[in-house]
Amino acid sequence: MTRREPTLPSISRRAAISLLVLAFGLLPANAQGPKRITTEQPDSVPLFRSVSVSFDLLGAGELILGDYGQIEAALKVNLRDKYFPTLELGYGKADKEDPTTNVSYCTKAPYGRIGIDFNMLKNKHDDYRLYTGVRYGFTSFKYDVSAPGVVDPVWGGTTDLKTEDVSATCHWLEALVGIDAKIWGPVHLGWSIRYKRRIHHTEGDVGEPWYTPGFGRKATSRIGGSFNFTIEI
Repeated sequence: MTRREPTLPSISRRAAISLLVLAFGLLPANAQGPKRITTEQPDSVPLFRSVSVSFDLLGAGELILGDYGQIEAALKVNLRDKYFPTLELGYGKADKEDPTTNVSYCTKAPYGRIGIDFNMLKNKHDDYRLYTGVRYGFTSFKYDVSAPGVVDPVWGGTTDLKTEDVSATCHWLEALVGIDAKIWGPVHLGWSIRYKRRIHHTEGDVGEPWYTPGFGRKATSRIGGSFNFTIEI
């Protein structure tokens, strides 16, 4: 009885097919080549970007249409589109008479604020900015108060009250959040909401001033705002 041996051609065919499958399996991995390692490039924007001048339209509107308000301008420096040191200067004015008591109050004086804003958006170089900021404000002013028919606490009877050039000062802090948007070319529009709190103040013998330039109507803390027209160059 003769034993049959496996033929060499069949073994060679099977081995060739296996090698071919293995080669095609390794081909994509070899074709990819070495992996590239990418690192985030640092921001190459220069420190000084621009300077802008803005005007508060809300305060001017209050002054024109109401009993008090202010004319205010701000100078702001843009550092890397992220930090914005700011100087705000204004002139506040009030001329108010209470229709019930006939007490009148009048003042006008300059004021100033200094502080910084921070751009909170991830893309710092966008045409829109969402920012938060802080301010320190100060004013020194004089005011007049008059009232008819005030009762004299010593001699009795009534007499008119008229006090002029009463000196006062006020120091305060502000925390704010706002938006700035590029409209066209160098023209920007924006607004801010501000929380104000007095940290120190002085007043005359006639009591607390009804209005403080730059701070607003009398209060230990208050909410304010601005609507800004800005030219950035």
